[in-house]
Amino acid sequence: MNMGKRKIVLLFLMVSLMVQAQGVIDEVIWVVGDEAILRSEVEEERLRWQYEGQQIAGDPYCIIPEQLAIQKLFLHQAVIDSIEANESTVSHQVDMRINYYINQIGSKEKMEEYFRKPTSEIREELMTTVRNQMIIQQMQQKLTSDIKPTPADIRRYYNSLPMDSIPMMPAQVEVQILSFEPAVPVEEIERIKQRLREFTERVQNGSADFSMLARLYSEDTESAKRGGELGFVGRGQLVTEFADVAFNLNDPRRVSRIVQTEYGYHIIQLIEKKGERINCRHILLRPRISATDKINALNRLDSIRQLVVADSLQFEQAVIRFSEDKNTVMNAGLMINPNTGGSQFEYQDLAPEIAKQIYSLREGDVSQPFVLMDQTKNREVCAIVRVKKKTDVHRANLTDDFQTIKAMLEQKMSEEFLHKWILKKQQTTFIQIAPGWQGCDFEYPGWIH
Repeated sequence: MNMGKRKIVLLFLMVSLMVQAQGVIDEVIWVVGDEAILRSEVEEERLRWQYEGQQIAGDPYCIIPEQLAIQKLFLHQAVIDSIEANESTVSHQVDMRINYYINQIGSKEKMEEYFRKPTSEIREELMTTVRNQMIIQQMQQKLTSDIKPTPADIRRYYNSLPMDSIPMMPAQVEVQILSFEPAVPVEEIERIKQRLREFTERVQNGSADFSMLARLYSEDTESAKRGGELGFVGRGQLVTEFADVAFNLNDPRRVSRIVQTEYGYHIIQLIEKKGERINCRHILLRPRISATDKINALNRLDSIRQLVVADSLQFEQAVIRFSEDKNTVMNAGLMINPNTGGSQFEYQDLAPEIAKQIYSLREGDVSQPFVLMDQTKNREVCAIVRVKKKTDVHRANLTDDFQTIKAMLEQKMSEEFLHKWILKKQQTTFIQIAPGWQGCDFEYPGWIH
């Protein structure tokens, strides 16, 4: 046994003896290479899986340690190959996850109570978890980067599939959209600004607390629950107009000028700055759109629709001239499915208002004007949609679903490659498992030599 392995075995024995002597629950249960896996890590992972709703098909005290050991193998190889995570991306992901926990559990204090540790410790552990996840993903991508099936491979794979293994493809649709917001009267905008000026004055003169006003009046409902607090975010996580003002704040006692963004009108108060990240609170108010404004917008859309139906104007041209949807205007109005990155949607993946409009339309048909709730801005817009393509429910075939079948084969080939890689890596890595943790039916039998 070499010196490195002697050190690991000594660590294994020393920690176990200390645990027994002190009556502490924690212990070293696995050693993979130079890395130890503690019982507490397994408990933490089990708690996280439970909170995030992940199903564990079997004994968690067998499945979770093996999963952690597999991660150690990839991380060890990543060190050899000099693969590192982007720390800015790691920090961004951790901020998002902590904000998600706070939103779901109800408050920062309740989150700390649930995980039984302070936010700083939760954040540090999440930084390690997310960093490792990103490194492992990059390592797996590097290992499988040369897996590129040819069209002939894909055809052979498809022809080898039993009929009951060929997936049924759901009804899907490609949709183009033209939308804009009803015009807002100047008087309504001034009313909103005056309301925000009043809030600012009350905070500045000490007659009201910013967080209290945010809870009572802010129309950003999620942050309003937290007194308008957004949590630590980077500049890139905020819309430009908001970020430019927020990152220039220096005095937590002051309130920003009124800021207009695509979401409405805001005032902002600094809480804390940490390097390139900022935590602030805000109050958002949105102008009210009257029934008359909506009717005028719908009538305008109906006129555009009539030109398209009469072939006096192409839908794509109408989008470029009239649409205010910045996510689709440069793509001829074609909507992109955020879940897949493609242009095909299942009906349940569309906004209910859009799905209702297109369900009975044929390819090439344009809907009647309708009102749609823009979920990103949480306000109403008026729209018409055109059905570009419709596909009925069918069993996957090479003509219509070539990319789906290709992805199935790539997934299968990657899984087979990584499975073989892990089996091979087990043979060249020092592995030690505590006696009480060996009696498992592992997915990979090579852990115990």
